[in-house]
Amino acid sequence: MRRALVLILTVAAGVPAAAEVRLLMVEQPGCAHCARRDAGIAPIYPRMPEGQAAPPERVQLKGPYPANVALGPTPVSTPAFNRVRNGEGDGRVEDYPGEDFFWGMLAPILAGAGEIPAKAAP
Repeated sequence: MRRALVLILTVAAGVPAAAEVRLLMVEQPGCAHCARRDAGIAPIYPRMPEGQAAPPERVQLKGPYPANVALGPTPVSTPAFNRVRNGEGDGRVEDYPGEDFFWGMLAPILAGAGEIPAKAAP
């Protein structure tokens, strides 16, 4: 109810509504890197700022892909993490180099479009 009210007030004020952002996680059966991803980040991703900004959706490498998404070039390796904004794929992380590197590769894709704040350099 509260979310609907915010949307109505936003539209009434002439302010564009927030973009729909999600993360398509492309995988395939038998993918060892996909299994490492599932063990490493799948349990915590929904609780992270990245998971709040871009909810995940699993799709198979050979499809079918969501009908309302223009992903761009089909990934050739798995896992591939595709940022989709308003139905258009516009950012991708291919492979899973481990949890320590994954967050650093994903954050700029989401921060560059304003979904999450950019992290300060150490």
